[in-house]
Amino acid sequence: MITAQSPAISVCLPVYNAERYLAEAVESVLAQTFTDFEFLILDDGSTDGSLAILKQYEARDPRVRVFSRPNKGLITTLNELIELSRGEFLARMDADDVSLPQRFERQIEHLQANPDCVVVGCQALVIDPDGDPITVWFEGGTHEELDSENLKGEKGGMLCHPSVMMRRSSVLDVGCYRDQFRYAEDLDLWLRLAERGRLANLPIPLLKYRTHQSNRSELRNDRADQDFHQILLDARVRRGLPVEGIPPRPFSQEPAIPQAVGERWA
Repeated sequence: MITAQSPAISVCLPVYNAERYLAEAVESVLAQTFTDFEFLILDDGSTDGSLAILKQYEARDPRVRVFSRPNKGLITTLNELIELSRGEFLARMDADDVSLPQRFERQIEHLQANPDCVVVGCQALVIDPDGDPITVWFEGGTHEELDSENLKGEKGGMLCHPSVMMRRSSVLDVGCYRDQFRYAEDLDLWLRLAERGRLANLPIPLLKYRTHQSNRSELRNDRADQDFHQILLDARVRRGLPVEGIPPRPFSQEPAIPQAVGERWA
């Protein structure tokens, strides 16, 4: 329940065996120019030193709330973080990325100025494992452009998942993440949210998005193709659109650059 004492933003950070980059990710959130947030971190049964690192931050900053339990997977972890949240807005973050200092300030400003907007992302500076820049990725665009590209089945969707800030009430209204989709859970959420409000993507880089060999979406397989196809089929059926144009395996080809950032979830 949101009250007058609730923070404006609930930052949702799932963690699984992320000790190499975790401190940098956490510190980038704590260094935000917008400070009215709670920082919810759920350790999904890590077997490395992640939990010990998180406990140190929890002891230092009252905004940090750390939870831990045996491994249940990314989708369950994300939904549990949403259940724990108290803020009007949800800010996603991954444990190997870096939020630039004005990310929350710029995104909450957009959401407050545009009450019909349900999710806002931003451009991302793609970095390598050592933090060196590779390229700027994810374009801006109107709601119509973003939603149209999502319906075409662009890999990973047109919003960078760990960069987004979402209206909590809208996420709850659409039922949060659907656990039947282990892959492309973000694309599925964008398509459902677009049926409740407008999507936006700020045309400025506000996140460093790390790519490396253990990126979760590097694991291309038949199940991933099936999930993508079903997500697009479901969206077209919900919207009364033709379904004949969806190829049986639209996502078998390799992306031009690595698609998603995040630890390899068990």
